[in-house]
Formats: sequence, C-alpha cells, structure tokens
Amino acid sequence: MQLGRLNHVGIAVPDMETALAHWRDVMGARCVHEPIVIERAGLLIRFVDTPADGSMHGTQVELLQPLREDSTVSEFLRANPAGGQHHLCFEVPDIHAAHAWFTQAGKRVLGEPRPGAHGHPIFFVHGDDMGGVLTEILETPKEPQP
Repeated sequence: MQLGRLNHVGIAVPDMETALAHWRDVMGARCVHEPIVIERAGLLIRFVDTPADGSMHGTQVELLQPLREDSTVSEFLRANPAGGQHHLCFEVPDIHAAHAWFTQAGKRVLGEPRPGAHGHPIFFVHGDDMGGVLTEILETPKEPQP
C-alpha cells in the first residue's frame, strides 16, 4: 500500500470567521469555498485554497469548527483552545483496499469508509498508530474537487 498525494491539512478552529480572516489577510488565500455542514459529526467546514504560482497547484486547508459540544473536534479544542492542526489527509486509489491494508497492519482504523465533506469515501487512522498524527485516508476523487 502506498499513500498518494497530500490532499489537505485539517485545522480545528474555535471561530470560523477569525480563522478565515487569518487565512485571507495573513496567509494570502484568495479562494474560500462555500460552507459545508456535516450534521453527523457536528461540524462546520470551510476549505481554503492555498496560494499557488502558475507552475503548480496549491493544496487545501480544511477549517473545522464544532457546531455542538459533542462534535468530532470539540475534545481537541478543549485541549487546544486556540485550535491547531487536527489531521492530515492523503489520497489512495482504492479506499477499501487501503482500509483492509491498515486493518491488517494492526492500525486502529476509526470506522468504515464513509462519505467525507465532498462526498468522496474516507476513513481515519488513529494518530497514535500514525506517528502522532490523526490521518484521514481519502479515495482519490475521480473528478476535480469543488
């Protein structure tokens, strides 16, 4: 099994508008995508495209704000009130093959493949089994992401 490209970096934020202002005003981001609400996870998500020159593509930053106390990032923000890097997301060509590989390798896979923010299949691998970094595995989108 080989991971593909880094798709995005997930960052937990306590306040979405403050985070968006930082990414626009300080980091130079010019493209902020429409909000996505994931009810089951209790999250408001905004993807931000990082600046890129004409010769290469930038990557995306996924900003994650909890919408309720039991959201999937609320515990992280209780431990890190200012927010911070929550996860890295890597692409794979076959989500089910990757899920089986991580499981057989003895990694703590957090659930079955399910639709992610853009509807493409994802799953997470526990950070303690991934060098201390919660890792999202995403099936490489067949069409460009919005």
